[in-house]
Amino acid sequence: MRKLFTAVSFLLLATCTFSQQLSQVTFSDAANLSYISFLADQVVLIRITEEGKLLEWGTELQSLRSDYYAPRLQPYLGRVVYYGPESDSVFRGRVKSIGTCTLTYYGSYETATKVGKLKSVGSLILDYYSNFDNIAIKGKLRFVGNLVLEYYSSIDDEALRGKLKTVGNTAITYYSTSDDKLIKGKIKSIGSVVYTWYSSFDQNGLRGGLKSGLYRQNIGVITYILQQ
Repeated sequence: MRKLFTAVSFLLLATCTFSQQLSQVTFSDAANLSYISFLADQVVLIRITEEGKLLEWGTELQSLRSDYYAPRLQPYLGRVVYYGPESDSVFRGRVKSIGTCTLTYYGSYETATKVGKLKSVGSLILDYYSNFDNIAIKGKLRFVGNLVLEYYSSIDDEALRGKLKTVGNTAITYYSTSDDKLIKGKIKSIGSVVYTWYSSFDQNGLRGGLKSGLYRQNIGVITYILQQ
């Protein structure tokens, strides 16, 4: 009986821990943060924007012949619960839980930069830059649990302003306005991984494409995805 209790406790702890993981960071045009994804139980991904808006949830569909994944998630067929009419008007009708992962939102009593935004995904608390922060970053995600997200400010190079700068200890750099017009603003490095791109001096069909590096790269426990 004691062994059974221990096993059940372990499974419950594993479920709670599993629903708290920041799993993916995805960039559109290999330059701008598109969304971040949390991994919940049953291998369900929950995607949100850097402004704390829930986008979609479901599972990834991988090609049988390559390391290609469909951009859109496959629908989650499990239980999804929504906030009812008794809830704060700001998040009434919004998703309350996906499987065992509960979502909460900042209510109408919060500061303007937080109202209606996701407050937690599972046990991970989300917080945002305020009106007192630089104009290029205010309202964007600042904390994902203990993980800090930083962005380039309005005083940085024009091609970098407002872009994601760090995810925890992982630094992200970009090609600047002084670089070729086809690659400026594109990601140059994520952590120790360097990306190079074909420029306007290369042959047609290659220009602007990825020359070295992977569109999908695991760095630490997070997968960074570059979409073209």
